[in-house]
Amino acid sequence: MSGGHHHGHDELPPARVEEVAEKVYAFVQPDGSWWINSCGFVVGSANTLAIDTCATERRTLAYLEAMEAVAGQGPKTLLNTHHHGDHTNGNSLAPWTAIIGQERCREEILKTGILRPDGIWDTVDWGELEAAPPFITFEHRLNVWVDDLLVELHHLNRAAHTTNDVVAWIPDRRVLFTGDLVFNGGTPFVLMGSVAGALEALDCIVELDPGTIVPGHGPPCGPDAVDVVGEYLRFVQRLALEARAAGLTPLEAARECDLGPFADLLDPERIVGNLHRAYAELDGARPGDPVDLLAAFFDMIAYNGGKPLRCLA
Repeated sequence: MSGGHHHGHDELPPARVEEVAEKVYAFVQPDGSWWINSCGFVVGSANTLAIDTCATERRTLAYLEAMEAVAGQGPKTLLNTHHHGDHTNGNSLAPWTAIIGQERCREEILKTGILRPDGIWDTVDWGELEAAPPFITFEHRLNVWVDDLLVELHHLNRAAHTTNDVVAWIPDRRVLFTGDLVFNGGTPFVLMGSVAGALEALDCIVELDPGTIVPGHGPPCGPDAVDVVGEYLRFVQRLALEARAAGLTPLEAARECDLGPFADLLDPERIVGNLHRAYAELDGARPGDPVDLLAAFFDMIAYNGGKPLRCLA
């Protein structure tokens, strides 16, 4: 392994396991920025359910080890909350696991394989990874049992963060794993989904009335985090409406805007990607319709002063 490929690993605190309810655990990876997700697991005597894997081989193996230390076993079932590589790249490292996902999650992973966007993130040591899409798929709803504890899987919307976001709701514990519908401490990102759809998905989350949320990035939190995401997305919609009327491109709009209360969220350059999606929606694009992802990412890099997007995965 070349030394140049793992600088950054030592700059972050180690991942930690946090018990958020009886037999329900979050695996929290600081700092929750690009490619550094939070995932988790539900422990039963006969079956442990994992919720997501990680972006790299090294991170996923640490997660599986942590799970085994707590549960005494690896997972038998694995849910992917959506297809993005920071939640699915490590799937193949849990080979005896039944992998569950929304139908379009399987389609997307089959289409893209392991995501290694080296033109944008050259510093990440991805490790030995093979694409392993879900092979148990569902459209809207599926129940998974961990012993006698019910875990309800819900696909909340046609498109929000992506086209295939799934939440895992444990009603008996009032715990909700949201995937990337909720970022805690990071800038929300809906470039591959829908701003309006993400707001609708947040309404569905509020209706479930969770006591504890395990977000896709950042530490476990309460429902207040949902409010922050909602306020940010409404800010994006208002900005897009005004800036497009003024003839500004998404990049120009982002450069001119004041992020205000959202300026301290990690990865602020996502404002540009989110505006690309918001503009497309104003132009009549349907939720999840393809937009030019490369153009959006290169605009984010431009917003970032031409520097690569920060990634310590």
